[in-house]
Amino acid sequence: MAILDKHKVLEKNATLLLAFSFLVVTVGGIVEIAPLFYIENTIEEVDGVRPYTPLELAGRDVYIREGCYVCHSQMIRPMRDEVERYGHYSLAAESMYDHPFQWGSKRTGPDLARVGGRYSDEWHVDHLRDPQSVVPESVMPKYAFLERKLIEGEYIIDSLKAHKMVGVPYTDEMLENAQADFQAQIDPWGDTDGLFERYGENVPVRNFDGQPGISEADALIAYLQMLGTLVDFSTFQPDPNR
Repeated sequence: MAILDKHKVLEKNATLLLAFSFLVVTVGGIVEIAPLFYIENTIEEVDGVRPYTPLELAGRDVYIREGCYVCHSQMIRPMRDEVERYGHYSLAAESMYDHPFQWGSKRTGPDLARVGGRYSDEWHVDHLRDPQSVVPESVMPKYAFLERKLIEGEYIIDSLKAHKMVGVPYTDEMLENAQADFQAQIDPWGDTDGLFERYGENVPVRNFDGQPGISEADALIAYLQMLGTLVDFSTFQPDPNR
């Protein structure tokens, strides 16, 4: 009872309660976070994971701006029902270049961690124009306006520079060619050799929305079509020593 009586002092004094709450949160944070600074590698390196191309990065910005993360997660948990529905459980390495990550905590719509290549570009275009035309029970709003919003990519180099500042390994060559790579990814007959050299042969190159120019729909579909495609899970073997 004596301890409870002393606790009443905190309950009746808002300033004191706030101070002690801050102290408890601080101690808890230190206990959870501090050990990570002494681990050599908290993320297992996985073959195939690469930084986003300029077009994919622009699409990710559209994804975040439109609040897609509110209804769609990008994290498959290692449980049977999730793995059978969505595919291999998510790896930390798949989000190592995400700032911020898009794990999410709510699924009004399905998880998108493995959506890349699951549907055609045409399906994505129809889904953005009128979600109920392909998924009648969907409550997703229409995003047809994304096709009409053309983007030139004049600021894409600034976006790459910002991500480089927080640890994404964009090279000077990637920065110098950001605008060219942005344009090249939707033009199969353009100069894509440099794009493949910088980002790998698995970069999808095509006109994603089928319309002239580069639209926000192009960028968003390019981003969606690469999600979950970087790691070859048929050959992936987790390293228990990491």
